[in-house]
Amino acid sequence: AIASAKLCSAGMFTLTSPSLSVHSLSHSGLSAAKLLKEKGLSPVVLEARDRVGGRTFTVRNEQTKYVDLGGAYIGPTQNRILRLAKEYGVETYKVNEEERLVHYVKGKSYPFRGSFPPMWNPFALMDYNNLWRKMDEMGSEIPREAPWRAPHAEEWDKMTMKQLFDKICWTNSARRFATLFVNVNVTSEPHEVSALWFLWYVKQCGGTMRIFSTTNGGQERKFVGGSSQISECMAKELGECVKMESPVYRIDQTGDMVEVETLNKETYRAKYVIVATAPGLNLKMHFNPELPPLRNQLIHRVPMGSVIKCMVYYRENFWRKKGYCGTMVIEEEEAPISLTLDDTKPDGTVPAIMGFILTVQLYLFSSLAQPVHYEEKNWCEEEYSGGCYTAYFPPGILTQYGKVIRKPVGRLYFAGTETATEWSGYMEGAVQAGERAAREIMCMMGRIPQNQIWQTEPESKEVPPLPFVTTFWERNLPSVGGFINFLGVASVLSVATTAGLLAYKKGLLTRS
Repeated sequence: AIASAKLCSAGMFTLTSPSLSVHSLSHSGLSAAKLLKEKGLSPVVLEARDRVGGRTFTVRNEQTKYVDLGGAYIGPTQNRILRLAKEYGVETYKVNEEERLVHYVKGKSYPFRGSFPPMWNPFALMDYNNLWRKMDEMGSEIPREAPWRAPHAEEWDKMTMKQLFDKICWTNSARRFATLFVNVNVTSEPHEVSALWFLWYVKQCGGTMRIFSTTNGGQERKFVGGSSQISECMAKELGECVKMESPVYRIDQTGDMVEVETLNKETYRAKYVIVATAPGLNLKMHFNPELPPLRNQLIHRVPMGSVIKCMVYYRENFWRKKGYCGTMVIEEEEAPISLTLDDTKPDGTVPAIMGFILTVQLYLFSSLAQPVHYEEKNWCEEEYSGGCYTAYFPPGILTQYGKVIRKPVGRLYFAGTETATEWSGYMEGAVQAGERAAREIMCMMGRIPQNQIWQTEPESKEVPPLPFVTTFWERNLPSVGGFINFLGVASVLSVATTAGLLAYKKGLLTRS
């Protein structure tokens, strides 16, 4: 599932000069510019950092060969990013999950196989099963493209995920794992996020199994050589169109052309502009005329998640020798790391464990073995990201302001992974959003009809999705509440039947 896959769109601007401009640091802005150039237009990409990639960040050094300190994971149904990888000849490999996983809870380790740890307590089992089933059922009611139109949108948006878990879950173990599920997927706390937004987020990633699974899920694969290669290949293809270290601070739409000025005092003029940053980074820009009220309110109200991604390197794969794959699901209040995955290279070299630090503490795996190298990236300190993996919606914001997330403002269009409707928060969502924004502009220029703005992507032949098969009991096992109600009704009927038999035997009841 999880985390790092979701770090992919940051501070990019796409301008097309004299037609268009893109402001972006990400897959999203570069994808927009790439499509525009392929259609014969002349985009300019203004990149705030001294590198492309945004919330993806591949570091190369002698100790690691290469390491993804940002977004890294891809999987089935992420067809757009897989299409780009195939185009550029960037191969993928499966994250190791051959051996057993480990569920660490209450100071003890429990090996298991599958996407979710098994539950032996029958009440916990019913609670877990009902939790995932209920989240998927609720998500099925939420439109991907417009979650604010869901039948229960207002009710669910006023509720936090913590309040929903308190309502659904009967056992502490289910609540504890549900909290971890939110932490790992959106690097936020259940009390911080809207239930409507989180349920939508899980739904548009394919559901609870797809988003959390390694095999057949969002964490199934990585790129050989690192994820930044995709952005680097797009930037190379665009050539001089990409302007590095050019953070945008002013956008003026009052003239015949949109005027964009960077901090290094360069000015660009374009017919249209695409902003491919996280919504909150719009606050670093000055707009003339001012943004509409709903857009201005939105960008003030959607914070970024908080995460430090770390890698610990060892001399050997000691975990594989012990029969473990390196995946650990950690439920321990004192441990800031909740999830680890094997980050060893596909040829078996450079043994490493990846972990997400979701609190301010630093935690090394010194209890496992003596590390020989360590890498980390604190995304909370990134000026042109503001955090990772993605922006999240607190209660009440999605229904009130969410509908303007993709709405153009004059000649200004919006991309970035937060505006996607499939795998938002991931590299896949970044590409979808960038290409959609590019087609919106082509539509305005009369180059394509409106019904071609949104396009589906053919399924990847190399990474096909498999269905998640549920058992009869997973579909029909009652919730704890349902089971208790059943016992209550059964007890009443049993008592009534017993009382009737006694009364009949004592002659208090007669046959008619």
